[in-house]
Amino acid sequence: MALDVREAPRKGVKPEAAPRPRREITTAFVVSRIAVLAVAAAILLYAVPPLVAAESWASLALLCAVSAAIAYLYLTRRFIPAKYLVPGTVFLIAFQVFPVVYTVTTAFTNFGDGHRGDKAAAVTAIETGSVRQTPGSPEYALTAALRGDELVFLLVDPKTKQVRLGDSEGLSPLAGAQVGVTGKVLAAPGLTVLKAPEAAARGREISALTVPTGDGAIKANGLSRAVEGKAALVYDAGCDCVRGNGDTWTADESQGFFVNAKGEHLAQGWQVGVGLDNFARVLTNPTISGYFAGVFGWNLVFALASVLGTFALGMSVALALHHPRMRGTRFYRIALILPYAMPAFAMLLVWRDMFNRDFGLINQLLGANVDWLGETATARFGVILVNLWLGFPYMFLVTTGALQAIPRELTEAAAIDGATPWKAFRRVTLPLLLVALTPLLISSFAYNFNNFNAIALTTEGGPFPADNPQVGGTDLLITYTFRLAFGAGGAQFGFAAAVSVFIFTIVAVISAVAFRRTRKQEEVYA
Repeated sequence: MALDVREAPRKGVKPEAAPRPRREITTAFVVSRIAVLAVAAAILLYAVPPLVAAESWASLALLCAVSAAIAYLYLTRRFIPAKYLVPGTVFLIAFQVFPVVYTVTTAFTNFGDGHRGDKAAAVTAIETGSVRQTPGSPEYALTAALRGDELVFLLVDPKTKQVRLGDSEGLSPLAGAQVGVTGKVLAAPGLTVLKAPEAAARGREISALTVPTGDGAIKANGLSRAVEGKAALVYDAGCDCVRGNGDTWTADESQGFFVNAKGEHLAQGWQVGVGLDNFARVLTNPTISGYFAGVFGWNLVFALASVLGTFALGMSVALALHHPRMRGTRFYRIALILPYAMPAFAMLLVWRDMFNRDFGLINQLLGANVDWLGETATARFGVILVNLWLGFPYMFLVTTGALQAIPRELTEAAAIDGATPWKAFRRVTLPLLLVALTPLLISSFAYNFNNFNAIALTTEGGPFPADNPQVGGTDLLITYTFRLAFGAGGAQFGFAAAVSVFIFTIVAVISAVAFRRTRKQEEVYA
């Protein structure tokens, strides 16, 4: 009888521990870790100097804390899932969450031309903008120069021949400058003196630059002469008002303007919160709300026609090439993808010229004299046709992929059961395609609902009626509000942001309803 003899562990001797499995470090893991750390270090080195210069200590502390957390996360072997989630989360916040939050917060302000900075900047702009030369005020020989990328003035006093440097901060002495016999500065250490053609090209910048002084400011009078003047408008902190020219403008914090007794305001203001005023303006301003319904209706037609048209055409072509008896499918697929491979903005400009009444290719081929883009009906037909040509290759590609995922046994079984090809397509193929492609159709609808380029590069929103240059026959909500917000009245970023919130809400509601119906459809065909 055999005995099962096992060696018992000796007393006082610990059993040998099992070796710990070694973690395999792949090249991809090392490269990704180095890439993330390098990007974080680059951002830190790039952002620290301007934050220190601006004395933004809270932002600097937050940046350093985030950089330290990222360094700790990627230099330790722990938190493996977080190493993959953090980059995506950071980019999501930076490129999705932050723009949306910033747009919504901007919608509650008067941010725009005349309201870009704070109150102190507005006061400075008002005072420097009102500088006028007074009798006997100093004059200087002016030479424009560059300090790096910054434009500065080199000012020569005709009496003392002393050279001083002027910038937006004020005057400072300049040593080592070489002055010509005409009083122009020929060279200066650390500066690039602009020649006459270069200075002429920067004429607007030279005219806009103001050098503050103790009694006023120095401004250019041409390209070779500068004069010192006094501000006609002066801010009085005691009454929180601007005085000058025989009038007084008092600060109105609700509007962000200095307003006088007649209700008139100075051109320069500052940024303030306006609550729901921008949203109320969209609904109550007759110039905007009066045409909103018409533009919205055409917007829906354009988006639906673009999506349904491109889907129907792309699916038809995909079904034809998917047939087993079809030959030369590779050549046809390459040819059909060409419109999708070409730059859309270039193709839109080409189509615009093709629709031209006088020399357009379409009129020449048809032997017609149709003003395609000059009439509302033909212009709308034209932009839908252009969008159909640009969009159907995408639908063709995604439908081709979805068709290859549908087993042929299903259609063959339907044929055996006596179903006609049309009935098999309607009851089998199309429902399965819609289950796979409905999310793409919804995203395509959202894209075409805000398809700014398709309108701006072809019709520019026109044709416009003679009595209303604000809204055109092919304007979408996005192009209509862009013209209102950034037209002749200047940029109104707060108002544009409010309209963007409206458009986002409309698209979100329509998309939510469509996705809800998609879920029900998936449950039926699951």
